Amino acid sequence: MGFILNKVDTVDTISPEDFKKNYLDKRRPLVIKNLTKNWPANEKWTTEYLKSVAGDVEVPLYDNSKADPSKPINATAAKMKFGDYLDLIKREPTELRIFLFNLMKHVPSMKDDIEIPKDLMGGFIESMPAMFFGGSNSVTFLHYDIDLPHIFHTHFGGRKQVILFENKWKRRLYCLPNATYALEDYDVLNPDFEKFPALKGVEGEEVFLEHGDTLFMPTGYWHWMKYLDGSFSLSLRAWDKSIVRKAHSVYNLATKGGIDSLIKMVFKEKYANYREKLAIKRAEKAYKENRL
Repeated sequence: MGFILNKVDTVDTISPEDFKKNYLDKRRPLVIKNLTKNWPANEKWTTEYLKSVAGDVEVPLYDNSKADPSKPINATAAKMKFGDYLDLIKREPTELRIFLFNLMKHVPSMKDDIEIPKDLMGGFIESMPAMFFGGSNSVTFLHYDIDLPHIFHTHFGGRKQVILFENKWKRRLYCLPNATYALEDYDVLNPDFEKFPALKGVEGEEVFLEHGDTLFMPTGYWHWMKYLDGSFSLSLRAWDKSIVRKAHSVYNLATKGGIDSLIKMVFKEKYANYREKLAIKRAEKAYKENRL
């Protein structure tokens, strides 16, 4: 028995009451297909439009390679003019992707093209409308967001595959100590269960996003993503109302962000090897004890 993947609930529209009762309060993911139906961005945001407004901006690019032990997580693989990158992902498959890009800092008028869904919940971080771009073949490694926001993730211009896991499975997913991401040595789509037995029986959810679909990912949810076409997404982030959750967010940023990066840069491969061995030990212990 391998991963057990169920389909993410999908609706065309949803009332604020139903959303709060069945998804926000229960911290369950949901796809809302028509949330962006009336956004100007839904038709306006093509690659040609984005090239016309920000094509000369230089952007950092990332690939699918395993993190370098001597560098902070998400170290860049290359840099390129944004317009040239958009041409690349439309022209051919590539592993190169853009991560956490606040394009609206360069083009403030783009904020008028979206509508933050404040009718569904409060707490949106309006200064952080992050965008993500990828070519077919590019993959976002398995992780959960360090600051623990709720996320409304809307996809544009193609298809994207997403696999989600509740945070309760983090040890069984081989979460690295002092980090919010998993051991990168297994293929999420086709894991080797002999080599990584703790993955057997882990329950998750899967969805294939298309243009205009919005995925609600509750706080702390693990996610793995693969671009099936050269395309892009917008993430709107919102704080959980819990004071405890906010405190946990600050703790994560301090310990699993700054301190962990510092230790990693000082001890490099020795620290990386230690973390990987400990992740394996913890995962196998949790699996043997049948504990989440």
